[in-house]
Amino acid sequence: MFSKTNIWKILIGLSSFGIILAIYLFYNFLARPAMESCYVNSTVNCDAVTKGVLSTLFGIPVSLIGLTGYIIILLSSIYKKKKLVLGMSTFGMIFCLSITYQEIFVLKVICPVCLTCQIVMLLVFLLAIKLNLNKK
Repeated sequence: MFSKTNIWKILIGLSSFGIILAIYLFYNFLARPAMESCYVNSTVNCDAVTKGVLSTLFGIPVSLIGLTGYIIILLSSIYKKKKLVLGMSTFGMIFCLSITYQEIFVLKVICPVCLTCQIVMLLVFLLAIKLNLNKK
């Protein structure tokens, strides 16, 4: 269905989009923008992840962890390191699922940008599996 070349190109595009999303979340962590495009209401907003209890892990901004992960995935995709892409996307999926669980079931908040990041990571993960299952 997808050639290896196309998968690498899609991975580069997805990780680039993930970087943009992570930069947005990191910017929201660092500053309070005048216009908060992510705020819909008290249940649908990004504040739980950018300003609340989920904003840091061991003192490191969660958005910065995501940004670093997407950058590593981008570089791994450019240099066609399929095992590293699989490893990073596996970590990313576990990390995203943990954050999503806490958002929805503990804080009862949905972060639209975070959900988009999680969908991107899921697609990266699935493509990484496909690359690693291919024997060629």
